[in-house]
Amino acid sequence: MGGRGRNEMKLCKKLNLLLDLSMKKLQLLLIALITLSLSAQENIKYQKPSKEILSLVEFERPPSVLYDEQKNYMVFIYRDNYKSISDLSEKELRLGGLRINPKTNIGSRVTFYNNVKIKNLKERKGTVNQVKGLPENPKLSNFSWSPDQTKIALTNTTSEGVELWMLDLEKGEVSKLTKPNLNANIGSVINWSGDSMSMLVKMISTDKKPLINTSLIVPDGPTVSTNFGEKAQNRTYQDLLKNKSDEHNFEQLATSAIYKIYVSGDSEKWLDDAMYRNISFSPDGNYVMITQIKKPFSYLVTYSRFPTKTDIYTKEGGLVTNLLETPLIEELPKGFMATTKGKRSFSWRSDKAATLIYVEALDGGDPANIVDYRDEVFELEAPFSGEGKSLIKLINRYAGIDWANENLAIAYDRWWNTRNTKAYSFNPSTNNDSPKTVYDRNYQDAYSDPGSFLKERNNYNRSVIKLHSGRAYMRGAGFTKQGQFPFIDEVNIISFAKKRIYQSAYTDKVESIQDYDPSSKQLIVRIESPTEFPNYYSKKVNSKRLNKITGFKNPFLELQNVKKQTITYKRDDGLELSGILYLPLDYDEEKKEKRPLILWAYPREFKDRKSASQSTKNSNEFTYPYYGSMVYWVTKGYVVLDDASFPIIGEGKEQPNDNFRKQLVANGKAAIDAVDKMGYIDRSKVAIGGHSYGAFMVANLLSHSNLYAAGIARSGAYNRTLTPFGFQSEERSYWEAPNVYYTMSPFMHAEKMKTPLLLIHGEDDNNSGTYPMQSERYFNALKGLGATVRLVMLPKESHGYASKESIFHVLWEQDQWLEKYVKNKK
Repeated sequence: MGGRGRNEMKLCKKLNLLLDLSMKKLQLLLIALITLSLSAQENIKYQKPSKEILSLVEFERPPSVLYDEQKNYMVFIYRDNYKSISDLSEKELRLGGLRINPKTNIGSRVTFYNNVKIKNLKERKGTVNQVKGLPENPKLSNFSWSPDQTKIALTNTTSEGVELWMLDLEKGEVSKLTKPNLNANIGSVINWSGDSMSMLVKMISTDKKPLINTSLIVPDGPTVSTNFGEKAQNRTYQDLLKNKSDEHNFEQLATSAIYKIYVSGDSEKWLDDAMYRNISFSPDGNYVMITQIKKPFSYLVTYSRFPTKTDIYTKEGGLVTNLLETPLIEELPKGFMATTKGKRSFSWRSDKAATLIYVEALDGGDPANIVDYRDEVFELEAPFSGEGKSLIKLINRYAGIDWANENLAIAYDRWWNTRNTKAYSFNPSTNNDSPKTVYDRNYQDAYSDPGSFLKERNNYNRSVIKLHSGRAYMRGAGFTKQGQFPFIDEVNIISFAKKRIYQSAYTDKVESIQDYDPSSKQLIVRIESPTEFPNYYSKKVNSKRLNKITGFKNPFLELQNVKKQTITYKRDDGLELSGILYLPLDYDEEKKEKRPLILWAYPREFKDRKSASQSTKNSNEFTYPYYGSMVYWVTKGYVVLDDASFPIIGEGKEQPNDNFRKQLVANGKAAIDAVDKMGYIDRSKVAIGGHSYGAFMVANLLSHSNLYAAGIARSGAYNRTLTPFGFQSEERSYWEAPNVYYTMSPFMHAEKMKTPLLLIHGEDDNNSGTYPMQSERYFNALKGLGATVRLVMLPKESHGYASKESIFHVLWEQDQWLEKYVKNKK
């Protein structure tokens, strides 16, 4: 081969080499493009947060505390920190607003306890003792004191079902009373008789039919809903019945027979099968009021508004009378204060042997009707026939009664539109005397809150107002402009003049008053500080000496040196705001290094500026981080402003949401300005976060301001046209205020999003209005418009997150997002 041939051959080899290289580059480019396109759906495993956060998340949980009114015993109940994703993955049916485990016949999202200990407070140096006889691998719930408070009934859930157990406080041991055949799906589970010797419980029907697996059903026709002109303006409820198969399953799971279970373990059938909801003994134990669910069911509302039938029985199970039949409630007048016509809210009068109380609306249940009185309260004595005797008429909607004795009771009413509440003292033995107004106030005005009446047990073992020498006692939270100082007021029950007999003086701790005994002048209090876990103490009102009852330790020692304070600042219109500020653990206040800020908040609506400006925050509370908290990030160099005030005010005829966005932005700017003025932060590195309505707030702030480097929005709603009959505190429908719905919806302004946003949502969210679809549709809109956004859907999780795997992963996601787009923002 000549030189020319060799040269051509070399040239061909070079050309082939270049072609191969080009093809490889093209292949790499295609692979990169495919990878990029797939990156929108990452299939990653559950992650754990960094060690600084993980050490705080994995802690030994102190117990919850129960104690009897005589302060004889204190019961400590223990549980794991978190459920597991396998717990949440068990079979679950969602029917009529309920979530049920169809195998065990109890709510599928119930929190279970796994240990019980007890302390005898009658002993001078009582020790905390392990309760004996607990089942293996206990899953305890439904703790219920007996009327005489010598026993506690509870349930244990096994793989087969729910058992009834009883704790004898004197013996310190539990015993099993039934097999795993309780029906704990709906309504009251344990119902003690008046003598504390037996209980009425619902047992699974022996005639229960097999449940229908709706995923295997071949439809034989469509599901049809019809309306003939009625207005059913309901919120966007979730977990509703959808078809006849759901109706069948709901009926099977709601149907029970009622059995009488004695503390000895003996039992007898008390009533035959029905869809029983609530069971309630009269104070003397001679009568039982029972409400059962009837048909027709609804596909628009939850089971609480299905038809009901309420009857009165003797304690032996004999029918006395049919008290009330309530129809299906799908249509109500518009407004949060709307209610039904006719008799409602039946309950037993606590200070009499067997007298019923009920209410009737005087405005037809329609808030739009102008009347002098909204509700009237009646009483009906045994044998519960005929019409009741009028006790009192209320200016606002009925909100309950505190009973004292035959000559004294305190009635309460409430009106949401004006945020007004009133309390009236009246003599229930006669309606000749006019009720006396005890207070008339804005219930959002925390500084004027008089507190609530202390209670004691009467001869029927029912809670009534505590009276001593013609005096009652009110316990208040004690919020003031200067701080929080809980108190006890002595109240003259004739004049209702008050005398303060005790007020906490702590300025570096929080003293929560649990109870007061006027005969011994003894207080039970709970005291905590930022580094001291809440513990219980007894003390005399005129003494500083504390007698310690519990000794719980601080499980978060890593945070004991965190600097924490309540700060106050002003919005640009002069409104005073507040928040709890945490500085990083390693922060040097002398150097004043500029650090990134995490701002966490939740908007709240007010009808007046005075209430909106008040602070109910107390930086002396124990620092107790939980999965929803951003306090963890003080360990990673962030400044955190938690629970920042985000009031939205609408005074007079103006509604708060009429200028929601403007006030929202002003609240955020005021918070950032305040912390920036203190010299702690780099205001170009501010993250904003919130959950539920707080997530809605985040999306709006990022769309309509440029104050933030990134946002975190968990379990929110972003398109208000998907909740057209009201949301949060907005009772106007979309068709009444379309501009409000449009202006407030971040989805409608997705093109304005220029800030990185992390969206997190539980795939099984059951909260009204926050469908998982809200986050999915919002993500798609933002992605289509080129925004920087990440959507994390958590399998099996509801509106709040429960499993250890999900919680750890949420913390990891937030940490990654904050590190990339806030701390290391470019």
